Amino acid sequence: MMSDWSHGIVLAASILSWIIVGLGTAQTVVYLLQLLIAGYALSQRPPVARSALLWHRYSDVAPPIALIVPAYNEELNVVESVHSMLALEYPNFEVIVVNDGSRDGTLERLVEGFRLVKFHRPYEDALEHQPVRGLYSSPMNERLIVIDKQNGGKADAQNAGINVCRAPIFCVIDGDSILEPDALMRAAQPFIDDPERTIAVGGTIRIANGSRIESGRVREVGLPKNLLPLFQVIEYLRSFLMARLAWSRINTLMLVSGAFGVFLRAEVVAVGGFTRGSMGEDLDLVIKLHRHMLDKGRKYRIQFIPEPVCWTEAPESLAVLGRQRSRWQRGALECFFRYRSMLFNPRYGRVGFLGFGHMLIVDVLGPIAEVLGYILIPAFCLLGILSFQYLLAFTALIFVYGVCVSVCSLILEEAELQRFPRASHLVVLTVAAVIENFGYRQLNNFWRVKGWWQYLRADQNWGEMTRTGLSEKAK
Repeated sequence: MMSDWSHGIVLAASILSWIIVGLGTAQTVVYLLQLLIAGYALSQRPPVARSALLWHRYSDVAPPIALIVPAYNEELNVVESVHSMLALEYPNFEVIVVNDGSRDGTLERLVEGFRLVKFHRPYEDALEHQPVRGLYSSPMNERLIVIDKQNGGKADAQNAGINVCRAPIFCVIDGDSILEPDALMRAAQPFIDDPERTIAVGGTIRIANGSRIESGRVREVGLPKNLLPLFQVIEYLRSFLMARLAWSRINTLMLVSGAFGVFLRAEVVAVGGFTRGSMGEDLDLVIKLHRHMLDKGRKYRIQFIPEPVCWTEAPESLAVLGRQRSRWQRGALECFFRYRSMLFNPRYGRVGFLGFGHMLIVDVLGPIAEVLGYILIPAFCLLGILSFQYLLAFTALIFVYGVCVSVCSLILEEAELQRFPRASHLVVLTVAAVIENFGYRQLNNFWRVKGWWQYLRADQNWGEMTRTGLSEKAK
């Protein structure tokens, strides 16, 4: 006869297992809802206009925009990236590169590449940041301004750029990124069509590894040759074309990527700019904007539109990718707990219930529940506490929904952007979408749990993000 002690262990194991499965099911429901909403949103979108037609429609009314490019140790890519930005198809813009105390030759590469000279430009200290050591302009292109400042982190550098810029709208973009020529015009379209309500717009981030890049342009789209960045291609498609499009549709978008986002300057200054020292400065800013607008009772839109595309370099080593994902997890946790009063708060409507509810299920509880499931449920089965059928059901839940969501994201990509020119690319990505669920996804969750541990220890280490250089991929 089973003792009370043994019965208690079995009961506790059963309860814990059902909690794990319940959280897994909740994540599945969230992702499937995102997929359905994203599919509906794409079906309602008008046909994608050609670049020439956009220019004809909007060039006379397009507002001035400042591109703010924080750069820290970006000597491999920064000149190539700035060249691509200066060649954008937009009538009125300037590029403000913020050298955030780089320890490599970032500033020297910029000075040499654009013949920079120091100049004076009055600006308002609306936001706090580390001291500026000098401003530079280029006789080669009057659109370019370079700020050299003491190191203060990405958010600090972005605040410095916001202070110096004079345009009513600014775009933040990473120093290792390359915009498609019409990206800025497409990203500005919501500000032109709905200027009263639009306060932020995000575009699509794509992986440049494997593509041929010349003169700051993606000349030929290719797939990464290594498996690790190939898996990241799937992740980015899933994140942008499914999740963000779905949340944007119901005006609950919680993240405009710091790699490529466009913002109304006045509203960003009103909320204090980017939070200095934050691990997730882009997520933090969007949450502050939601809270500010809802507190004021004002109508607003924070949108994601898939057509503006920004290409960036993905990590190609496990060490660098692991640091990146752990840092992203710390950023999500930091923002969730900083603004936890918004969770399920009726005052914040859909943002409080859906936006923060999603963060709770997917970002806060999700990785812990999945890793516990990987470890405990097989252990319980081996000990005879749970049945083998239970293990099979749990495994099927994880893998079947993962494959389904990834493949459906590929279908959305092909329906909307059609950036992969060869059918073989879609075949390779479909295979990758299946096999990423057998090892890579589990590894990702372990990195996220590591991020949880670092958050609890108040670890603020950013970690080195080693680059191989986008320009080298043209060779």
